[in-house]
Formats: sequence, C-alpha cells, structure tokens
Amino acid sequence: MGKLYLIPTPLGETASWDVALPAGNRAIIDRIDCFVVENTRTARRFLARCGLSRAIDEIVFAELNEHTPPEEVESLLVPLLKDGKDMGVMSEAGLPCVADPGALLVAAAHRHGAEVVPLAGPGSITLALMASGANGQSFAFNGYLPVKPQERIRAIRHFERRAQSEGQSQIFIEAPYRNRKLFDDMLAACASGTMLCVACDLLEPGQYVRSQSIGAWKKSGAPAFDKRPAIFILF
Repeated sequence: MGKLYLIPTPLGETASWDVALPAGNRAIIDRIDCFVVENTRTARRFLARCGLSRAIDEIVFAELNEHTPPEEVESLLVPLLKDGKDMGVMSEAGLPCVADPGALLVAAAHRHGAEVVPLAGPGSITLALMASGANGQSFAFNGYLPVKPQERIRAIRHFERRAQSEGQSQIFIEAPYRNRKLFDDMLAACASGTMLCVACDLLEPGQYVRSQSIGAWKKSGAPAFDKRPAIFILF
C-alpha cells in the first residue's frame, strides 16, 4: 500500500519556493505519479514551477472539489490501495484539507489503514493569526459566514460574543469579491471596541496585515482588498 502525501502549495502566483515551501518537498513531489487536486490546470502550473525531472504529461491527475460526489471520493485512492503507489494531494493554495475538500480523501485513506504524511508549508489561517496580535492559545476557524444578510449579521454577533466572553479568536474567510460586504457587515454589527484583523495576500510582495478596533476601522475605512484573498479575525 502506498502513502498519501499532503502537499502544500504557495498562497499566490508570485511567492517563491524559498519563501513558501521547504526544499525537501521537491524530492517527494518529483517521485509521485498520481495527484488528487482541486483544479488540474492550477496543479499542472504549480508542478511546472517545481522543475520536475520528467514531463508533466506523464503524471495522472484526478480532481476532488466541491462538485465531487462523496460516494466517488474513495475511488480516487485506487492507485494507492490497489497498485501500491504513493499519491499526493494538493489544494488550490496553501494547506490541503484545511478549508479544503481533501479532508474527505484523507478520511477514506485512514479507513483503509493507509499512511498519511503531511508536509510543511504555508497556511493563510495560521499566518494571519500569527500576525494579528489575537489570542493564539484559543481560536476557532469558522470558514464562510452565511450569505443572506440577516443570517450573516446574526452569525457575526454570535462569534463576537464568543470572542469577548471566552477570549477566543474567531477566524473567517470569504470569497474575494465579497470581502467588502463582510467587512461592512462586521463594522455595522460589532461594538466599537471589538478588534478586527484583516490579512490579505500573505507571503506575496504586496501582503497587507492590520489589526485595529472596529471604531478605528470606521475612521480609516476599508483596506484595498477587493478581489484579494483575505482572512478576517475578530478578537
């Protein structure tokens, strides 16, 4: 039986290998012939930057994303379970299985007793927490908030109460084109003394990280984060 390697990828297009990923990851990637990825085109582009010793056309890709039926996930492990091949899992950017459907594949691998090997690399959630000044001893990643305005406001107030009553940092992500809407709703829903960190394009040359109170954000205005990957932290 092969091993399932969880392979981090850079958070953006311009972040270099030296900044984002350990050099030792290259050797592992170079000997894997089968990858499960969110998007084949993105994965091929990443592997091309890795400087593989063989042609990318020799590599087999299978996609696992939000459109993959759960009952089909286990079949993606056939090369590992039946043929004894090592396999790699890659998300669109950052760490596989964190805010990523790859977790379903890892769960299936564990059910079959396969060895799962996580590799080191960048994770936007933890990088933002590190840089925020928020509580790193107790924190929760809440993913995406509801899209409907009233439900989103209720959720923001719920997590703000948790941040204040438990001292637990509350972390969120949003689709880049909805960053401004989430930001505006946080400013409308939260108390002026609540702290909010906005972190964008982490590890990229133009990265932005700023933590200040809701009241201060109302004075300074929104950052230039339209269409940029961002992390939001309430604390």
